[in-house]
Amino acid sequence: MPEPADPALVAALARVDTSTLGHWRLWGLCDPALRPLAPGMKACGTIVTLALPGPDGALLHETLSHVRAGDVLVIDRLGDTLHAAVGGVVAQAAAVRGVAAIVLDGPVADLAEILETGLPVWARGTSQRTTRRLGLGGRFNAPVSVGGVVARPGDIALCDGDGVVFLSPEEATRDIELANIAATREALIREGLGKGIALSDLLAPPALASVR
Repeated sequence: MPEPADPALVAALARVDTSTLGHWRLWGLCDPALRPLAPGMKACGTIVTLALPGPDGALLHETLSHVRAGDVLVIDRLGDTLHAAVGGVVAQAAAVRGVAAIVLDGPVADLAEILETGLPVWARGTSQRTTRRLGLGGRFNAPVSVGGVVARPGDIALCDGDGVVFLSPEEATRDIELANIAATREALIREGLGKGIALSDLLAPPALASVR
């Protein structure tokens, strides 16, 4: 299993919105088609990865014996868009283990049951067709591709209503600092808007504003 990310780092990153990171990051941003199953879901934690082939979910059941509290289970479906690898029972098993979230590059089943568990899940919709225990194999804790982005075990996943971002601990440290700067700047902009200042004036670089 990968080394868990520093809890203080995870807690600090959890206060950042993915869309804030989207102002400057050009990588690590997953396909926006990966959506939370319900409004208000947010999660941040150490990435644990899994790759599952087509209709087989056997390795997922084994993986649930190893995941830890605070992990984000990131599942590559290897291109399969038909079979739901996560349903009510899997979600309950993950929730009992204290998993922070599941990010699934495919559909889920048992939507209402998953929501009842309280486990945050990001997926590509729902399907009535489920995986089975076929023993076809897969990969556990190796780099995978989810939402068009490489997810590496031990990196950090930040997930909210706007999407999912994967980033290394080093990137997270830097991005938290940038996010704090951005938050200060946004607060000043909102204050200016409240005073009736035009947004274009608030956003204009000083050099341009001086020649208007």
